[in-house]
Amino acid sequence: MQTLIGKHIKLRAIEPEDLEFLFQIENNELFWEVSHTQTPFSKYLLKQYIENCHLDIYEAKQLRLVIEKIDSKQQIGLIDLFDFNPLHKRAGIGIVIHENHQHNGLATEALELLINYSFIKLNLHQLFANIAIDNHKSISLFKKHNFQEVGIKKDWLLSKGKFKDEFLFQLINEK
Repeated sequence: MQTLIGKHIKLRAIEPEDLEFLFQIENNELFWEVSHTQTPFSKYLLKQYIENCHLDIYEAKQLRLVIEKIDSKQQIGLIDLFDFNPLHKRAGIGIVIHENHQHNGLATEALELLINYSFIKLNLHQLFANIAIDNHKSISLFKKHNFQEVGIKKDWLLSKGKFKDEFLFQLINEK
C-alpha cells in the first residue's frame, strides 16, 4: 500500500525545484495568518530550508510535504505535520492549497492521505489542528475527516488589529 499516493494527488518530499512554488506560498500574505508569519521569506532562506528538510521527522519534529497533482506533476499546496511528539504519539497537522486549486476536493484527498500515513506508518494515536474561528473552509475540511472540536483558545490570534479565537480540533485513532 502506498499511503502517500491518492487518486488525483500525491504527497512528496520537497525538492530543490520547489523553490519558486515555496516562495509563492510563503510570501502570499493571505496565508500568513494561518502560518503565523509576519515577514516575507527570501529565496536564500527558503533554499537553506530546502537543503535541510531532509531531516527525519523524529529528528526535526516536523514534516512538510508538497501536494502534487499526479496527471500534471503541478504543485498545488503544502501539508505539514508539526510539533511531532513520538512519546505521546501525536502531531499537529496543517494544510494550505494554492487559491487556483481550491474547491475541487484535492485538500480532502491530501488530508486523508496524511491522516492514513500518520496512523499507519508513524503509528500516531492522535492528530490536532489549530483553526481560526472564522476559517470556515478549514473547519469544514477537518470536520469532514472526523476531527472533533475540543476547545477554544480565547483572543488567541491578532488579525488586522483585532483579537479572535482559535479552535482546537483533535482526531484520535481508535484502532
